[in-house]
This record gives sequence, C-alpha cells and structure tokens, in this order.
Amino acid sequence: MHIMKIDPCALKDNPDDARRSKSSPQADALMLATIKAVGIIQPPVVSPETDGGNSFVIQAGHRRTRGAIAAGLDEIEVLVDDAAEDGGAMRSMVENIAREPLNPVDQWRAIERLVALAWSEEGIAAALSLPVRQIKKLRLLANVLPTMLDQMARGDMPDERQLRTIASASLDEQKQVWKAHKPKRNETTSWWSIANGLSKTRMYARDASFGEELAQAYGIAWVEDLFAPADEDSRYTTDVEAFLGAQQEWMTNNLPKGGIITEANGWNGPELPKKAERVYGKPKKSDHTAMYLDRDGKVQSVVYRMPEPKAATGKQSGDKAEEGSASLPTQRPDVTQKGQDMIGDFRTDALHEALGRAPIEDDTLMALLVIAFAGNNVRVDTGAGNSISFRNRIAPLAASLVDETGKLSFDMDGLRIAVRSILIEVLSCRRNMSNSGIVSRIAGDVVGADSFLPNMGTEDFLLCLSRQALEAACADTSVLPRNKVRETRAALVEHFKEASFVHASALFAPDANELADWKARNEIVEDRDEDAGDMEGSNDETKAGDTSPTAGPEAFLEAAE
Repeated sequence: MHIMKIDPCALKDNPDDARRSKSSPQADALMLATIKAVGIIQPPVVSPETDGGNSFVIQAGHRRTRGAIAAGLDEIEVLVDDAAEDGGAMRSMVENIAREPLNPVDQWRAIERLVALAWSEEGIAAALSLPVRQIKKLRLLANVLPTMLDQMARGDMPDERQLRTIASASLDEQKQVWKAHKPKRNETTSWWSIANGLSKTRMYARDASFGEELAQAYGIAWVEDLFAPADEDSRYTTDVEAFLGAQQEWMTNNLPKGGIITEANGWNGPELPKKAERVYGKPKKSDHTAMYLDRDGKVQSVVYRMPEPKAATGKQSGDKAEEGSASLPTQRPDVTQKGQDMIGDFRTDALHEALGRAPIEDDTLMALLVIAFAGNNVRVDTGAGNSISFRNRIAPLAASLVDETGKLSFDMDGLRIAVRSILIEVLSCRRNMSNSGIVSRIAGDVVGADSFLPNMGTEDFLLCLSRQALEAACADTSVLPRNKVRETRAALVEHFKEASFVHASALFAPDANELADWKARNEIVEDRDEDAGDMEGSNDETKAGDTSPTAGPEAFLEAAE
C-alpha cells in the first residue's frame, strides 16, 4: 500500500460501488466547499485494474473524486491498495455508511452482493455493527417490485409501516397496485395509497389466547414481522377465519360456570343480556361472566349483574292464602281484624314513646338499628350486588342479635359485623336507583375508602377521559403526551401496569359547594313562638306531627307523645 498523485479524471468508477443512488445536493455542496478550502483530507482508496488495464479503479472515495474534479484540481493524492478478495464489497459499504448513510435500497443491494460472495447474515451484522434482525429486515426488500425499488432509490421512500405492508404482498399484487398508483414525472409516490391497496388484516400471536395445539389444529402458520420492535412477539397470520375459530374454541373450553359467549356491539363492547348491568368494581359470587372477541380478535372478559327478581305483591299473597283456606270451616278469631288494627296502633304509639324517653345504652341502640332494618316496611335499593333481597340479607344478621326468648344477646364483635354489613348494604355510589347520594361520599371519606380504590389506569377507564384529562394524568408520570390521543392512552396503560392511578374525580371527599348546599337544605332549625302566629289557619295536626328535615331532634320525639 502506497500513496501516489494522479489526475482525478483518470480514475475509473467501481461498477460494484455500494452507493447507487445520488447523495443529497446539500451533502455534495458541503464536500465541494471543504475541498476548495482545505483540499482532500482523506485520500481515496484505489486499486489497479484486474483485467490488464493501466488505470486505477476507485474502491472508496467516489464522491471525493467527483468533488475534486468539480473543484478543478489537476492532481490529488490517492492510496493504492490491492483489490480485496470480495472485490471491495464490504470495504465499499463500510466506507459509504461512515461518510453518509446509505438509503435502505442501496444497503439492501450491498448486502445482497455480500451474500452472493458467501458472507453470512451474522458476519455482515458483526462487520457493520448492526443487529442480525436489521440485516434480515433489509433483505425483505428482495420482495419489493423492482420498479418500486428504483423509485425508492431516488429518495422517495415509504415509511416503515408502509414498506412492511408492501414487502408482505406478492409481486403480482404489487404490480397491479403500482400500475394504478404509479406517480407521474417529478411527483412523489402516494405510498399510503399503495400500502392501503396491499394491506391485509393481520391477527397477531400476542393477541391469541389459544396455544400451539389449537393453532396446529386450525392450520395456523405464524409469520414473523421483522419490521416490528424487537422486544415484542411480532408473529402474525392473515388467515383471519382460522384465528377467530381457534379463539372461539378456546373461549368455549375456558368459559366459567354460568358464563356466556356473546358478540361485540357497535362500541366494541360486549352485547350483554337485556337489563344486565356491567360490573366495573369487585365482582360478587352471584355475578356472571361474558366473554367476547373485540375488533382486533382479542378475547375480552367482563362481569355483569342481573337485577333482583321482584317479590310477589301482598295482594297476590293474600289471594293465594284465601284460595288455600277456602275449604276450611270459618271460625271467629279471638280478636277481629279491626281489633288487630287497634293493637297495631297501640303498640306503635307505645314503642315510639319508649324509644323517645326510655334510657337506652349505646350498644343496645346499635343492635336495635340493625333489627329495624330487617323490618317488613323497609325497602332499600342496595348497591352491594347481592341476588337476594335486602330484607332477606339483613334478617339473619338481626336474628343473630336475639336469643330464643326474644331478648338481645350479642357480643360487641358480632354487633360491629352486623352494623358494618348494614352500612355495606345501604350505602352505594352506583349511578342507578341504588345511589345514596352525598351521604355515601361523606361516609367513604370518613372511613378512608380512597385507599381501597382500584387502579384506574386501564384501557376501559382511560377511554372515558378527554385529551385534556389524559394529558393531565401524565403530569406526575414519566409519560409525555403524544400527538395522538390513542398513543398517549396506550403509553399510560403501559405505565400504570407497574403503578396505580386514581382519577381525582373518583375521590370520595364531596365538593365543598355541594356539601354546603346539602347542609343548608337539611339544616335543623328551632321552632319559635312567633312562627306559630305567622302560620294562623294552618293544620294543627300537621304541626304537631311534623318530622320534616327542618324540624329539630326533639320534634321527632314529641311526635311520638
């Protein structure tokens, strides 16, 4: 190897140079300015002609040679070296990549040349410090129509997703679509239209719930998507029918007891039975599971709850009782119906007077409150999700506080359990007829229910947030808002797999204005003598029995006297 001076016009281009497409005008202008200012710093590498000629062939430095000619240099220094065994293929590629990145088409052509010279993909990857996956990806360009490759080599490149779609299609399909969307002279290609015309629905292995056994049974052959990120399972199939069939069979084999297989509705959610209510919180034993396939072919599972069956009305029960006793002989009871009505009134008055005046211990009051909720006249639209009625749910708790003689008999632990169960049945924040309103929010804040809220950083909940709310959720995380809402949402879902997210609107503490309004509407006011004069002509009986929210606590007790 030695240095010599030579006229740049006497050098011959290497027909196997890795760079086939023209470099950018900006890069050529920068090199020309550099050569005019300081000359050629790194001499081009040349080798003698191997076919007996007297000239020298450029192995590395084609752009520098053209720049010297453009700068009007009569002589330049070159580094003369023997030609490599592979014709300088690897040296040419490395040299070009170091000077200015080759476009994907030139890289592919250079790789194919190296493969033809017995280079392995692993060897090429090691020499270029590239992943083997990248070499395999570039070699997929062999599946692209040659006329499309020529257009790409001019710098008119599709994006990676479009290139992946094009390379996955057959040459006949590419030829038909290219004929329809071929650009006119001096126009760029509408790669989106070409990719759209060649796109096929892909069903990914990472979305499959079934295993290899079902995949083989349905004849599914996975194809690896080399353009996908290396850290994810990119295998896919275009046999949509077989994929969905395997998913359906998996759901049938893994359906929970009492569950159903349903279809997706127009909002990509499950088509639940009529009057069913989807459960987003903690499921109960009486709840049901529905499995379905979403638009991407993924198996989704949701929990739903059916409404409680309506109890038979008193009239119907009375009719049945009359039918059953029609054949019995009539006999006058000890106390007539009217007498029973009078007894009921006497008992009620006495009970209310005792509750208002008799001394009662606190634990006894708690026990009586539990028993009162088990009464026949109590109806609560519970949000606990139990299939049995509220009264039937509470009755066993009330019975556990009473002994065989009808006396209260309990320990404090049992009483606490009963009271907690009552509160669980009564208080509800569900947005239906069981909503307890602001009182459930107050109760949740008092007992610290915020710490029991689940992770809301899921796809289902984040779909309910606006762009502004999603970007606000990124504030305390390492996630940066994306240009597209769905990308921001996907990044948050991935982030909150390892963390917990609770939206501020889900916290129990009631709004200050809402709380002040509720207290004002239910404020306890004292009865005043002057108020009686302003209500002249009003119903005295109504005033005596007034137990409205604005009446004081003593009014409730006085009403029983």
